[in-house]
Amino acid sequence: MLVELRDIEIFLTLAEELHFGRTAERLRVSQARVSQSIKQQERRIGGALFERTSRSVRLTPLGARLRDRLEAGYREIMAGVEEAVAAARGQFGTLNVGVYDNQSQEIAAVLDLFRQRHPQCELRIREVLPTDPFAGLRAGRVDVAVLWLPVREPDLAVGPELFTEPLVLAVAPDHPLAGRDEVDLEVLGDYPVASPDGPIPDYVWQAHTPAVTPGGRPVRPGVNVATLAEAFTAVSAGTVISPIGSYTAASRLRNDLVFLPFADGPIMRYAPVWRGAGETPLIRAFLQAAADTR
Repeated sequence: MLVELRDIEIFLTLAEELHFGRTAERLRVSQARVSQSIKQQERRIGGALFERTSRSVRLTPLGARLRDRLEAGYREIMAGVEEAVAAARGQFGTLNVGVYDNQSQEIAAVLDLFRQRHPQCELRIREVLPTDPFAGLRAGRVDVAVLWLPVREPDLAVGPELFTEPLVLAVAPDHPLAGRDEVDLEVLGDYPVASPDGPIPDYVWQAHTPAVTPGGRPVRPGVNVATLAEAFTAVSAGTVISPIGSYTAASRLRNDLVFLPFADGPIMRYAPVWRGAGETPLIRAFLQAAADTR
């Protein structure tokens, strides 16, 4: 007995709708096509699947048993087809997204939209070190990373800006600056400032911590730090001061640090970055989700 998948779909839809007209409209076929399909199935099986009157359509006991047996199998078939289509389009597998610290919260809408559109894809969040932002991308551990700008690396591609973040100044509670309501960038010339212990290019770091103050004074590098935790430890000990992203600061309220707004501080700009030679359909899907949530 040969039964077309379309006929199974018609039967299951009619079993749900119990109305020939709504079934035809839902499947975008004619009502005659629905009626013809059901009659053919009943002839093949040798019994009525539906009781039809001028006012109602009901499943027969035979039709109810058939529906119960076919539903699970039909769902499995359609899930298999959807997975095959996704795999053929390259939208199946794992997408590793790199972010600084807890900044996945700033792109939560992008991540949610991506998950809705590609439920068959696993989305994995990987932390990126500010002092070594490109390592994960170049090693293949990260497929696309949300990094602060500028990024001028010949092997990396940069997408549109996703969000911005003001900087604040982190100091120890007993530091001379701690009692101020706000500071300006010029104070970076007065005290040692945390310096990166990593291969971050100077032009990238200076978007975060400038090499000179607005008045032209050099910013003195203090202790080298490789991670945010090391920076906070050095700041709380009074060894250095350090600019910090305000979103990160807001999630790190603690009694051994004080965060001061900058009156004239730089605004950090963030954008997706990926290997120029390694763009995949999943990366393009992420970029599209980012564009659609702006």
